[in-house]
Amino acid sequence: MTLHIAWLGKKSPFCGNVTYSREVTNHLTQRGHRVSFLHFAQEEEVEVQTFLPRNVRNDGPPLEEVPLPFLYRSQVYTLPSLKARKVLTDSLRELQPDVVHASLTLSPLDFVMPEICDELGLPLVATFHPAFDRRRNNFAANTQYLMYQFYAPCLAAYQRVVVFSQLQKEILSKMGVPSSRIAVIPNGVDVDKYSPGASNAKSHFEADRLFVYMGRVSVEKNLEPMLKAWKSCRDLMDGNHPNSMNLPHKLVIMGDGPQRPLLQNFYTEEDGIVWLGFVASEEERLWILRGADVFILPSLVEGLSISLLEAMACGLAVVATDVGADGEVVGGGAGIMVQPYQVEAQLRTLIPLFVEHPEFKKILGEKARARVLERYTLSKNIETLTKLYDDVLGRVPVETSFS
Repeated sequence: MTLHIAWLGKKSPFCGNVTYSREVTNHLTQRGHRVSFLHFAQEEEVEVQTFLPRNVRNDGPPLEEVPLPFLYRSQVYTLPSLKARKVLTDSLRELQPDVVHASLTLSPLDFVMPEICDELGLPLVATFHPAFDRRRNNFAANTQYLMYQFYAPCLAAYQRVVVFSQLQKEILSKMGVPSSRIAVIPNGVDVDKYSPGASNAKSHFEADRLFVYMGRVSVEKNLEPMLKAWKSCRDLMDGNHPNSMNLPHKLVIMGDGPQRPLLQNFYTEEDGIVWLGFVASEEERLWILRGADVFILPSLVEGLSISLLEAMACGLAVVATDVGADGEVVGGGAGIMVQPYQVEAQLRTLIPLFVEHPEFKKILGEKARARVLERYTLSKNIETLTKLYDDVLGRVPVETSFS
């Protein structure tokens, strides 16, 4: 049975929430469901169905967009205008969806959604995105933990809360969110689109080995230790040195953020580092991933990185820190886990290893894609999510936690 879902999420500026909202809503429409997408935007930014990437076929109904007025929006949080609550309430009253799904935007509207939907008699689901580190032994992780404490009383008023890992569920349960309302549905990736394939990215970047980072360039992403390790390996030019690297290896940084100007001044193309900034084209990002050898994610905190899953689905060997749910993704041989405070030292060993032993990265790449196919496909994500909607509507019970 088809559903009408009112989705409150983000369309810009680009961040993980944008990717999550785009992928989930597009695939819900492909399955024939009607989606009304409510997001913070100016009227002139909105066109029906513009949210669908050019290379994604949509056999379902069009994606309707409803703009919500705002005063400020960023990759991290949004400040709605004073009229936003009324616009949201009036829109939901007119739309009368079967279910409302708020992919929480870290805005004040997150906290009034339960009241609004209760008034309108609409079932309400949330996806809670903030990153975390199970150790909580650094400033970034402690800040995120406070975010969990701040949101927990609000989340307890939602009918269901979607999180990406069992550990997130345990954290929120201890903070008072009823465990029965928390659904563990990991991020998923379209494995038909994100798959190994032909690419001339190496020749384009004039690289013998191509390493990639894709994400925000900000403090919590911990890029400087990775960049220090890369530069250190490049500086070891003595061919007899066991960790030596030759010149034709490149590290491509896809992403933007507050740290980029500073880091780009110190780590330059002379060090074999290519700063692309934010790459808007999905086709270009896919072309780079397919041509790359290794994906590195050195974060201090994470939720469950969609960029990591996309790289793994493309068959890259991956190196990621054991934070958030990323450790669950790469554990058991699907990738290499490093400790967030030992990134520089461990990458000094790993980078030359990938350069000198291409068969090692090939094996890891195959295991990475196999892990995504086993646990993190978008089709499984959407199937479980629609069953959750049915459960909220009282249609059928559903087991909402992946093993």
